[in-house]
Amino acid sequence: GAKCGALKGGLGSASIVLDDGTTVGALVVVNAFGSAVIPGTDTFWAWALEQDGEAGGQAPPVRALGPGDLDYSFDLSVGGNTTIAVVATDATLSKAQARRVALMAHDGLGRALRPVHTTVDGDSVFALSTGRRPLADPVGGLSRIGMAAADCLSRAIMRGVFEAEALGPWPAYRDLHRIELGEERS
Repeated sequence: GAKCGALKGGLGSASIVLDDGTTVGALVVVNAFGSAVIPGTDTFWAWALEQDGEAGGQAPPVRALGPGDLDYSFDLSVGGNTTIAVVATDATLSKAQARRVALMAHDGLGRALRPVHTTVDGDSVFALSTGRRPLADPVGGLSRIGMAAADCLSRAIMRGVFEAEALGPWPAYRDLHRIELGEERS
C-alpha cells in the first residue's frame, strides 16, 4: 500500500563501495506524500545519481522547469505517509557518528522527493554499522560515509518507485512511462 505522490511507492535499495573499500548502503520503504518525479516529465528528481541504468537510464529533463511545474499548493489532508530508511556501513561508528550519518542521509530524502518532510510525512532515517572496518579518518571518512549514505538513499528512493508495481488506484512508474524492467531508455 505504499505510495509516492500519485505513483505506487515501495521498497528500494542502493549501495556503493568507496575508494577506501568502505561499503555504504541504503534500504527504504517509500511511502511519501511528495513525488519522486519532476512534474510534467518522466525524470526522477534524483536522476543525476543513477548508476548503471538502475532506474531505466535517467536523463535530464528535456525542458527547463517553469513556475507552473513547481506547484506549491497541494492538499495536505491526506495522512499515513511515512518514508522509513536505514543506511548502513561496514565502518566502525560510535553512537554519535551513526547519528551524524543518519542526519546527513536525510539530505537524500530532499534530493529525491518534492515536497519532503511535510506535516503529513513521518520520515525517519536510521543508521547502523557492522563495525568490520576501522574508521581511519573520523572527520573526512565520516563525512564521505554520510555523503554516500545521502546519495544511496536518493538512489534507493528512485529505485523503490521505479521497481514498484501498480496497486489499486496507484499506478506504477514503469506503466505510465512505458519502461520495461531492465530496459534502458534511449
